[in-house]
Amino acid sequence: MKYSFFISLLAFPFLTGFASCEKDQPATSNSNSSNNENTIPMGGKIRIKVGAGTFTATLLNNETANKFRAMLPLTLKMSELNGNEKYFDLTASLPGNASNPGTIQSGDLMLYGANTLVLFYKTFPTSYSYSKIGRIDDATGLGQALGSNSVTITFEVQ
Repeated sequence: MKYSFFISLLAFPFLTGFASCEKDQPATSNSNSSNNENTIPMGGKIRIKVGAGTFTATLLNNETANKFRAMLPLTLKMSELNGNEKYFDLTASLPGNASNPGTIQSGDLMLYGANTLVLFYKTFPTSYSYSKIGRIDDATGLGQALGSNSVTITFEVQ
């Protein structure tokens, strides 16, 4: 009896350690997505500079975000599209895992196809599929900073 109790006592921390190491658990509770595949915001923080404005974004911990981060710093002249997004066709393709988010949120940073970087500044429903890269932590004033024309944006590791 003492022996089995001792074994159980030693095994408990080991077994509970496995239970708490699920891959797809969010590190914070600010995720708006029901798809946990890309909601681990451990890819680090980046700065997004637009004119005099600076925004902080959290990258996800996925292959797309990690490859994007490895490209930084980048200064891109991003084009306007649909009154809700800025986009830029990167020279290199990034790995993707596209899915339809249902709703785009202001501040979402995503990849369309294999090489089109998209920064959204309005919230709207979508039928398109994107690979998630990250999102701006506080998108207040983002639309105003980006304006309605092409704009130069700098992405850099914080």
